[in-house]
Formats: sequence, C-alpha cells, structure tokens
Amino acid sequence: MTNPYSKALTEQKALTAHKLKEVGDQWRTPDALFWGINAMFGPLVLDLFSDGENSKCLAFYTVEDNALTHDWSARLGELNGAAFGNPPYSRASQHEGQQVTGMSHIMNHTFKMRELGGRYVFLIKAATSETWWPEDADHVSFIRGRIGFDLPGWFVPADEKQVPSGAFFAGAVAVFDKKWRGPAFNYIDREELLAQGEAFLFQIRTMAAGLQQTQQQNIPEIIPEPESNNRVWPAEVNHLFDLVAESSNLDAHLQNKLRHHINRLKMDGMPVDQIIDTAGTLARKMGATA
Repeated sequence: MTNPYSKALTEQKALTAHKLKEVGDQWRTPDALFWGINAMFGPLVLDLFSDGENSKCLAFYTVEDNALTHDWSARLGELNGAAFGNPPYSRASQHEGQQVTGMSHIMNHTFKMRELGGRYVFLIKAATSETWWPEDADHVSFIRGRIGFDLPGWFVPADEKQVPSGAFFAGAVAVFDKKWRGPAFNYIDREELLAQGEAFLFQIRTMAAGLQQTQQQNIPEIIPEPESNNRVWPAEVNHLFDLVAESSNLDAHLQNKLRHHINRLKMDGMPVDQIIDTAGTLARKMGATA
C-alpha cells in the first residue's frame, strides 16, 4: 500500500504549477557534485533516496519502496559498489509501523547497515548541532563553500518569482564503512569537488559520443540483409519510410531493404524520431554505395 509520504509526492508532481517552498525534500544533487563524490568515495551504484525520476544510480529505492525497510548491505553485495544518499530532512513519519522519514531514523538504519557491511556515502547538511548529526561516522569531509541544488525535473514555476537564487547550505560528505582506514575528517573545496565531477562527466560524454558515432558508422553492417523478398509492408512502415527524405532517391531494391530495416527497428521498440534518424543514415550510406 502506498504510504502517505509517497502519495503526497505523487499529488505534488501532478500539479500544473509549483512554488519553491513546496519542493521540500525533492531538491536534486547536481550531476557534477555527485560525480565528484563518486570519484572520491565510489563507485556509487545504489541511490537510497529517489523519487523515481531523479536517481543518480541505475539501482535505487523510491519513496514508495521506503529504503528504511530494506537491507542495503545485501543489495550492495549484488551490485559490488557503494550506496549514495541525499536524504530527506522532513519531519519523522511512519506508515504501518515502519519509519518513512526522519533523519534520526535514517541515521539509525544506516549504522545498522554499516554493521552488516558495505559503504554508505551521504551528502548532508553540515549541521553539527542537530541531534541526528552522525558523530560516529567513519569519515566526514566538510565542503568549503556553500552548495546549491537543482530543482526536480517535474517542477513547473507558478510565476516568475519561483527562481532559486544563491547557495542553500554548508554541506558535508559522511562515510559509513567499518573497513574505512583513512582520517576521521578532512576538508575539501567545493570547486575542487565540482572540477573532479566535471572531469568525470567529460569522459562519460566523450565516450558516449564515440560509441554513438561508431554505431552510426556500422549500422548497415550490424543490421542483416532481408531474409525474404517481401514487398508488402504495414502502413506505419510505409509512413515512416516516406518521412525519410533520402528514401525516394534509392533504387527499388534498396527502398525495399530500407523498409525492412524500418520495420525491424519499429518491432524493436525504437522511438519514431530515432527510427527516422537511423533510417536517414542508412539511406545515405545505401545511396553512396549504390
């Protein structure tokens, strides 16, 4: 059954307009900041607190999953990495006897998971006077320079005043790992952390662009020739074929081959715009080699 916290978030997302004061727990960790933390303490492979759309890792728990009811250690054993958490700070709440929110409860569960094994890396407020502050964390890196966060993807500003400005709060990275052998605490400059993250992102984007280019170059080779002389295609295939500007310039046998490829891409579930782009690349290569 959906817990009240999850239900409230779903209703909030469905609104046609939002105000900054309503964002609450849903501020997103900036990509560069996450990847900087990943470079220092990762690989981060499990996002503990996600709304289902803002996860920083391929594996994650949503508010409906309620991370506080799960064995994080067992999951990390399957994923071979560390967990990341940008936790909610809202008032403690329960559902059917289980804690859903509350920083003290989150920290208590984290220490239990630490004893079971694994590394848990939290981006938190540097609020050492709070009762939930993790005095017994294995390591804390205090970030020099206040950090800001991104609005959730579903946020639609109600008016022109709903624009975030300035930094939000002083931050720290807390590490829970009973195998930690480094210092208990240190300091890291915000700009250094962001620079490491940007370097990570640059490599990721460069490699992704290279893979995409390689795939485009090899499209005619990796898609096999038609296995039949079929000349009757579904109306949607013919419609997509007509949307490819280069298709009408091909010889008849190449036009049929292109329809075959379009049909296959359609059956594979590729989005229409990608089918058209891919078919256009194929058509140009076919025309060049004809």
